Amino acid sequence: MSRLEDYRSLYQAYLKCCNEHDFDGMASFYTAAIKVNDAPMDPAAVAAQFAPIVSAFPDWHWDMRHLVVDDDYISVHFTVTGTHRGIFQGIEATGRRVSISEFTLYRVADGKFAAVWDLADMGAVLQQIGRD
Repeated sequence: MSRLEDYRSLYQAYLKCCNEHDFDGMASFYTAAIKVNDAPMDPAAVAAQFAPIVSAFPDWHWDMRHLVVDDDYISVHFTVTGTHRGIFQGIEATGRRVSISEFTLYRVADGKFAAVWDLADMGAVLQQIGRD
């Protein structure tokens, strides 16, 4: 297999855990010394940071639009969707559907994600559920 195929397979397995909201599964893809946006984090804490969003948007789903591999890096462009069914940042459920773009860059080391840089337009989520 080529690096592209290996990394695409790695990422698709990870994305399956993400879309199933399997936080333990997600954490298994992170190195013990993972950095998120340049800050060191515990792998379980990285996965747990998704719990509030999944609680507020139980159908939160990442659709991969593009995946690019360059050396030990994977870059992914997503469309992320969900329905506001729980409290999010103090806002009661509205039932509104949201859709945003997200870009994430991963550095891979020994078959796991060692660093992640993420840019998601959470301001657009707030706008779409009715809070500017």
